Order: sequence, then C-alpha cells, then structure tokens
Amino acid sequence: MDRQRAVTTLLALRQELARRNFEAFVRETTPGYRMGWVHKEICTQLDAFLEAVHQGRSPRLMLCMPPRHGKSELASRRFPAYVFGRYPDMSIIGTSYSADLASRLNRDVQRVIEQPEYEAIFPETRLSAKNIRTVASRNYLRNSDLFEIVGHKGSYRSAGVGGGITGMGGDILIIDDPFKDRAEADSPTIRRKVWEWYTSTLYTRLAPGGGILVINTRWHMDDLSGRLLEAARTGEGDQWRVVNFPAIAEEDEPHRGRGEALHPERYPLEQLAAIRTAIGTRDWEALYQQHPTPDGGNIFKVQWLRFWLPKDLPETFDQMVISWDMTFKDGDDTDYVVGQVWGRKGADRYLLDQTRARMGFTATLAAFRALADKWPQATRKLVENKANGPAVIDSLRHHVPGIIPVEPDGSKTARAHAVTALFEAGNVHIPHPQHCPWASDYVAELTQFPGAAHDDQVDATTQALRDMDRRRVLNINPDILRPAAPRNISRFGGML
Repeated sequence: MDRQRAVTTLLALRQELARRNFEAFVRETTPGYRMGWVHKEICTQLDAFLEAVHQGRSPRLMLCMPPRHGKSELASRRFPAYVFGRYPDMSIIGTSYSADLASRLNRDVQRVIEQPEYEAIFPETRLSAKNIRTVASRNYLRNSDLFEIVGHKGSYRSAGVGGGITGMGGDILIIDDPFKDRAEADSPTIRRKVWEWYTSTLYTRLAPGGGILVINTRWHMDDLSGRLLEAARTGEGDQWRVVNFPAIAEEDEPHRGRGEALHPERYPLEQLAAIRTAIGTRDWEALYQQHPTPDGGNIFKVQWLRFWLPKDLPETFDQMVISWDMTFKDGDDTDYVVGQVWGRKGADRYLLDQTRARMGFTATLAAFRALADKWPQATRKLVENKANGPAVIDSLRHHVPGIIPVEPDGSKTARAHAVTALFEAGNVHIPHPQHCPWASDYVAELTQFPGAAHDDQVDATTQALRDMDRRRVLNINPDILRPAAPRNISRFGGML
C-alpha cells in the first residue's frame, strides 16, 4: 500500500512538473525519448520563447540544427501541444515547405493531445471527437488543416510555404524547413518567392506581441534565415535570437569540446564522417554545420586577403580604372549598384574606393559622374555591356570620357576563378576593415561567393582585375594620384 501510494505521488509530481516545464512534458509524453543536452537546451529556449509570447514581448527565435537530430519532434509536434495545454486560448500557425508536410505535422500535434499521458497532464485541453469541417453551433473544427480547442479560443492552422493563410491570426508562427531540398534553395526564383510569402502573407497574420519560431537547417546564404539575419544586421528587420547547433563542435562549448558530436548517442563521429563523405563539402557545411558555403568551398580564401593602411599606399600607380556593376530597379530585394576604383603598381593591385547602394537610373548616373570627377586619373571606366549597362553607356558616353563597354565572357564563377591566382599570390590589397566602413561587407561577399546573397562587389572586382591584366603599364604623374576633391586618406568617410 505504501509503495502504491509512493508511485502515485511520484506520478503526480512528474505530471505537475510537466505542466510547467517543456522538458518534463516531453519526457512524460514520450516514453523512452533519448534526451541529450542539445534537446534540453532546445526545451529551455522554447520555454523562454513561450513565456515571452505570453507576456506580449514579440520574441523571435531561430533554431538551426542538422537533419534528423530531433528538432521537428520537439518544436513542431510536442511544442504546439504543450502550448495549448499551458494556454488553450492561444492560436498557432504551423508551416513547412509543402502543404502535405504541414498537414502531417498538424495531425501529429493532434495525436499528442489525444494521448492518455497528455490528458492526465492537461485535462482541460481537448479536441472535438469528430472530424467536423464546417462550423455549427457547439461544434469545433477539426481536420488536417485546422483544429480548435474545445471550450477555448485556441486553434492550430497548418499551411505550406507559398500557400494562403486567410481568416485568422496567430500568437505563434512556426516555420519548419521552408525549403524542400538543394534544388529549391539554389533557385533565386524560389528563394524570392519564399521571402515574399513570409513578408506579405505569413508575417501579416502575426498577432500583436506574438512570436515567430524558425526551425531549419541552413541551405544557402540567401535562404529565409539568411535574409532574416541580413535584415536584422542592417536594422531593416526584426532582431532574432539565433541558436546554432553544428553537428561537430568547431570550438569548445559549455556542453562539449571542440570536435565532439552534437548527439553522439544517435550520430557518433564515425557516422557523421561517413555522412560528410557521402554528401560532399557544400551540403555538409550548410546542413550539418550551419555555414552555407559554395560547392567545393569558397573560391576566394580568407587566408589570401591582404589589407592596406594609408601608410602602405604607393606614391604612384602604373594604372588606374573604375569598374561598375549595375542594376537600378530601386527595390529592397535588388542587387546593388557598385563602382570601384582600382590602382595597379607593378604586380600589386589596390582597391582604393567604392560606391555601393541600391539606386534608380538617375541616381546611378549621378554616382557615376561623382566617382569619375573624384578620380580623374582613372581614365578607363569599365561598364559591363549587358543588363542595365548599355543604358548608362548611352546616357553618359558624350559627357564622361573613357567609358569602356565590357563584354562578359564565361560565367561569374569562371571569371572569379580567372583572378584567384592574384589573390593567392598576395597581389590584391583591400582597405583594412578597422579603418573602412564598407570593407567588412566587401570581405564577407568576396569570401562567401558564389553562395552569398549578392555578388555585385565580386563582379566589379573581377572585371577590374582582368582588365588591368590586359592593359599595358602606364606611367601616371604623381601629382594626379589623389582625388580632385581634398581628402584625408587616414580617415574613411564611406569613401576614400
């Protein structure tokens, strides 16, 4: 009798803890669950996220994790059920790359709520007993697209990325892997559609003070997570709490040392090594390490970069050019207009100045004139003779001397490979990021190419370097080595 009473008391204590703690809830409703430290950490993050939503603090949480490590089981199946137990009046919108997968996750959440273990923990949270597809008096909707909590305002709506979400809002928006595979993530068209769906459809359904939860593996520098983080970095979007879980630790962490596996009970190092061999470097770095990189690794290696300070500049240059990469659609999602000034001294090339902004046609013409006036000694102004280049050439050729149409040959990647020897040999020098406000962005794009969201700076760079290689050495008068306008070369004001 005493033993039975002890067992009953222990069960009651476990259930009470499960009502207030997500980790305890998972353990209680999933017998035999292999709870590693990473899963405990996710549970802690989700508990904090839910509390922030309850308090109306508009949290934004991004969990980046390798495939098959349990992120969907916790965040997309167990967590919504836990939310409805704690706060049955909350509404959730759950999404994934396809409507079918989103519906399956919907049904999985329903199955959790119907478990006897769940009913024992949250007896007040229940679903309609029948699959009712139309609203009638005292009936609650329940199907694979939408279900409602009986006696409460809570509801769960599932939708595929790109699908419509009308008629309801959500206190919590969940996005679980918005891209199906590599082909989708590599498609600029699909990446743009996912972003437009997020901004114009899903985001508009968020209730005031509500939270957004993104759970995914990284595919591309410009995937949804990449765009959200870029918007946060530039101050144009929400600020996110980002929790990255690489499959193999790249440095010492609180729960594991450098080189140790994320969840060795399921994926030991030997198995991870086999996966890396099977899928290749690009997918390994993106999907398992959460570092999207180009296939085969970056074309321009970080260790090749050489930085110059004002004291390092030559007194004279043998040759100078201005190189332009252009678009002028004037939208937030377009590439930038970039103009770069390069100087060559012997075998060394120096990036001296750069203009970079999203501009319309009129602003592009003004920026072109301004850079030409500032650096009159750069007599060659290179403009790629495609896309928007011909319009600029036609408008300025009788007003600005030295405009040279450049016919691109080969792919962007091929043109980049053509100049890597200069970088590897240490012959390319760029401004030091500590002294130049735009240099960090330039380095990021260069070292991530062709996996970065933009490639305008790289295009301008390869165009300039290839042109200088084709030109004969010119002797330039030292008196015209500085811009026409006075400047202090030791201070970067966005321009040199």
